[in-house]
Amino acid sequence: MKTTETTTTTRTEIVMPREGGPEVLETHRRELPSPEPGQVIVRVEAAGVAFSEVQMLKGRYFSQPKFPFVPGYDLVGEVEEIGEGVDQNMVGTRIAALTETGAWADRVVLDADDVTPVPAGLDPADAVAAVTNGVTAWQMLHRAAKVRPGQTVLVHGASGGVGTLLVQLARLAGAEVIGTASARKHDYVRALGATPVDYRNDVPSRVREISPDGVDAVFDHVGGPGLVDSYRMLRRGGTLVTYGSASTLDSSTGHWIKPYLPIFARVLRWNATPDGRKATFYYVKRWPRFFREDLATVLSLLEGGKIEAHATTRMPLEKAAEALGCLASGQASGKVVLVAETEARQSAR
Repeated sequence: MKTTETTTTTRTEIVMPREGGPEVLETHRRELPSPEPGQVIVRVEAAGVAFSEVQMLKGRYFSQPKFPFVPGYDLVGEVEEIGEGVDQNMVGTRIAALTETGAWADRVVLDADDVTPVPAGLDPADAVAAVTNGVTAWQMLHRAAKVRPGQTVLVHGASGGVGTLLVQLARLAGAEVIGTASARKHDYVRALGATPVDYRNDVPSRVREISPDGVDAVFDHVGGPGLVDSYRMLRRGGTLVTYGSASTLDSSTGHWIKPYLPIFARVLRWNATPDGRKATFYYVKRWPRFFREDLATVLSLLEGGKIEAHATTRMPLEKAAEALGCLASGQASGKVVLVAETEARQSAR
């Protein structure tokens, strides 16, 4: 494999040109030069679709780049070419990477130091569900809330990409789980091992019926006024982990940080109040030095059959707009994934 001679590869990429709905996404083709020293070219087999891209379309995501740009928070793929100084043995290996943007393409250039090996037997679409979503769920459970056997936790959005893994990992840790979801997804949530609660009804009352003394942890991606209810449902010693502001997406205007300011303020105020409970804000890069370690752990659990990825919605890269629309509308359960054409054909069988 050439490492220094300049060659040219053509790649297909999905571009988010401006604010709008999923229909504004565009498919572009452009030349991709050979990797520089320390870099690799990866043929993308699967790229995740997440609520972060829904927020990016509205210009509401934490530290997103200026339009236009290629979205895509994470990927799994095969190393095709390496730059100078990269181990030759990496060619042909399957890797995973957290990109934040740029993954919605059939080929990407990455720094070799930023990739993590993926067990050869794992399905790429299943594996990509473990990258952002899996690490987020693992770290919130074990590094932020420190969930222990016998505790009870509440997972908002239990049928979503992060929620399905939160439920499974919490059950694996020996916790009882209550999960909010729409009524039509209750069987799905129940099958994951959680007690379902309809988020459209009085959640605090229903949670008190199930766990009269409150819960030990709440994982809340919704934000907004309901965040107060999430905190109040904690028992003494409990932890609220907030990791998003989904409820404020449609109504928010102004700077992207505006929806997060009330959350930050509440977290600070609650932690300054000596009531035996605490709150924390989580972001996937909160513990960067543990990322690769925690990703390897989640991939190992996936490979061993301890958890399932639930990458149930798989579409080819060229249908990124449809995939994002499916996620934004709430139709999807589990992880939505963009896959290479060959994987798309296989999943359709």
